[in-house]
Amino acid sequence: MCGRYTLSSPVEIVADLFGLAAAPELAPRFNVAPTQAAPVVRVETPGAQPTLALLRWGLVPYWAKEAAIGNRLINARSESAAEKPAFKHSLRKQRCLVVADGFYEWKKEGAQKQPYLIRRRDRLPFAFAGLWARWRSPEGPPLETFTILTTTPNDLLRPLHDRMPVIVERDAYATWLDPAVGDLDRLGSLLAPASSDGWEAVPVSRAVNSPAHDAPDCIEPLVGSSAE
Repeated sequence: MCGRYTLSSPVEIVADLFGLAAAPELAPRFNVAPTQAAPVVRVETPGAQPTLALLRWGLVPYWAKEAAIGNRLINARSESAAEKPAFKHSLRKQRCLVVADGFYEWKKEGAQKQPYLIRRRDRLPFAFAGLWARWRSPEGPPLETFTILTTTPNDLLRPLHDRMPVIVERDAYATWLDPAVGDLDRLGSLLAPASSDGWEAVPVSRAVNSPAHDAPDCIEPLVGSSAE
């Protein structure tokens, strides 16, 4: 699964990576948690340029009776998303790239769980495969939300968890974002586990366990770890 992640890269690097004509200033985030607003890249109509928007993490399908359903839909299994009522419409028409430069997983060590930060060794940002939706509240403005697709783990993640977020390769960004692409076989080919090459898993402070704690110390390696 993916329940927390980071994005502290400069906005100029993010804009260049995703081909954005413009991007708002983004406050550095070291512990993005479900129900919070976070940046995603999307293309709303075929042929349009990709844009960056702040959406709430936890997908609320357009047909939902209440927004609270999003609290349970922070992740979607890539293997079954095409059949699930909550995700199948977005998979065909409303895909996005969730911008990140690290994510956390927890490994059980004795009676406790040790958090690990998974990131690229070059520290560059990357993109999770995401789905987005627009829910029209009967009492207020539309609510836009997203979920992160997951898959089986690669060699790096397997000791930590039995799932990992889908990480989209840069040369597949345009295909994933294009709402005109609806071939599920073609889309499914993009949802394989990422290679472990060029990635690292770094033990970090348990301060990250609290979703209210969003500070640079979340990503600092523990004293004595190999990433110091």
